[in-house]
Amino acid sequence: MTVVDGGSDLPVLMEVVIGDDVGEDIPTYQPVGNVQVSPNSGRRTFIPDVDDLVKPQMHMTFDSLENAFLFYQRYAKAGGFTARKGTQYEPRKGVILNKWFVCSKEGTKPLKAIDSTQEAGSSNVNSKSKITRRVPSIRTECEACIRVKLITPDNLYVVYYFEESHNHSFVAEDDRYLLPENRSMNYVQEEAVNALSAINVGPVRAFNIMRTLYGGFDKVGATKVDFKNFKRDLNRYIAEYDADMVIKRLRRKKEFMPNFSMEYLTTAEGVLRALFWADGDTKRNFNIFGDVVSFDATYRRNKYNMMFVPFTGVDNRYRNVTLGAAIIGDETAKTYSWLLNAFRQAFGRAPPVIVTDQDPAMRKAIQDTWPESRHRLCMWHIMEKLTTKVGANLCNSTDFKKRLCDIVWTDVLLPEQFENEWGVILADFDLLNHEWLQSMYQIRDT
Repeated sequence: MTVVDGGSDLPVLMEVVIGDDVGEDIPTYQPVGNVQVSPNSGRRTFIPDVDDLVKPQMHMTFDSLENAFLFYQRYAKAGGFTARKGTQYEPRKGVILNKWFVCSKEGTKPLKAIDSTQEAGSSNVNSKSKITRRVPSIRTECEACIRVKLITPDNLYVVYYFEESHNHSFVAEDDRYLLPENRSMNYVQEEAVNALSAINVGPVRAFNIMRTLYGGFDKVGATKVDFKNFKRDLNRYIAEYDADMVIKRLRRKKEFMPNFSMEYLTTAEGVLRALFWADGDTKRNFNIFGDVVSFDATYRRNKYNMMFVPFTGVDNRYRNVTLGAAIIGDETAKTYSWLLNAFRQAFGRAPPVIVTDQDPAMRKAIQDTWPESRHRLCMWHIMEKLTTKVGANLCNSTDFKKRLCDIVWTDVLLPEQFENEWGVILADFDLLNHEWLQSMYQIRDT
């Protein structure tokens, strides 16, 4: 980089640098095709440089409009532009007498009107104006086309007009794989995107894998955008039938895996309401570590407005083990009763001890469905409510919470010692008549 003092010599230096150094490294763009310049108007036109075998000719005939369009598409691909279907004349339904096939840059595409107040960031929430992004049009009023008409009684379509001059340049041969008609995903690529998504490999990474395997961008036959659009459309399709797909998959597992269990419940309209499943590993875990089972529904619902319900046990090393799982649409006693019956049917028995939070629907379902199990409340859920129930000042400004945790989170105190310490703590902090603490104390033996 050269620093120049003064402004008079700077343009001269820039001219030398651009002309002598940079200009030699930047290749000039050469238009593709044969360029013709009008001597009167100076208007330039471009004619595709293609073999005569793929170029449309006057009075060519085709047995169908589809074949005529395919021929014009092959001609466009060889020339470096894109073709599309144009207008048609159809006096009677199903009988097309005249059809135009045009360059994709034929005509113009006007911009849609936009509410300028919303575009500027207006916060009027009652306005229903749709904000549309301004996208520049690629159309240049190109007049290149072929026109075919139906001749009877042969029922053939004949070319009666052909305009080969374009008012725009063409795509270079090295870039023609990017043209829309040259881009398409085959079945193997679609299956690869679907399979890779199951292991959290997105469509862009899937494209990069394909590019490496095929040996280049132009060998894939599609772009990253095509891969992303396919995954988007696949997700959109799955969103409509995902429940059916899950049920069918679990049914097949149940059919071919004797130790796999699944049950599901639907509403009268056929909407999935609850689903439970357990495999051989969870059943082995239950046989070994199923003395005490905990289950609870997730606090947040997913986009389907359903909750995940895991059944969990503890192994000999105090690690959590999964004993089954379910998704439910509501937390009613009826739904929980169905879920507990499905659990008993899958495992053959109810656990000796079941631990839940203080959900009344869970309590009623356990009483009705698993009366032989001892129902216990989760201490973590109870202690999480302590600050809210007795007040933040008492918990944060004194040693009340620490003293209470010392007698609650331990297994070395005898029942008599616990009761004595409980009474002392409540007396020291004037909580002997606290309604919530008394209710927790009274249900300790139930």
